[in-house]
Amino acid sequence: MTEQTKAPPAVTLAALFFGFSKIGLSGFGGVLPFARHYLVETSRWMAAEEFNQQLGLCQFLPGPNVVNLAVVVGRRYGGLAGACLAPFGLLAGPVAIVLLLALLYDAYGALPQAQSMLRGIAAAGSGLLFAMAFRMALAIKRKPYFLPFTVLVFVAIALLRWPLPAVMLAGIALSGAVAYGLLNKDDGGGE
Repeated sequence: MTEQTKAPPAVTLAALFFGFSKIGLSGFGGVLPFARHYLVETSRWMAAEEFNQQLGLCQFLPGPNVVNLAVVVGRRYGGLAGACLAPFGLLAGPVAIVLLLALLYDAYGALPQAQSMLRGIAAAGSGLLFAMAFRMALAIKRKPYFLPFTVLVFVAIALLRWPLPAVMLAGIALSGAVAYGLLNKDDGGGE
């Protein structure tokens, strides 16, 4: 069996719930870097390239990307029950913590020490996001034809300020055409 046709590892519903609970409790302000680390490197439920593909799909869907990813991974390994348990595990702990922190912030948020602590947490979160982007870029280094898409999307959204839905639809059409051309090239041009 090749790497792409190999059956996924057996994952229990409890493993889904507690795995995504661990992800949810690992970070504040965004757990996507922790999700990638856990799913790709720790549990090995996904290959790096597969994570990038699934994340791309989840970014296209409405809602928080990491919650969408939890639903996709949960469904893959646990069916409907997994699709419900994985996001519940992801969100249950953080929701409880946020409620507690809201009470504490209401009482102590105006203190300078609290404001300094929040600025430090924001800086750490930004660093984690850049580290995850770097690791994702390393996973696609064997496929240099992704680089023009990255540059085009950056230019369209960050510099030209084009609307995200239009850029995504254009990206789907363009990447689909490139993928179709690459598949035909690999198959000998369909001859």
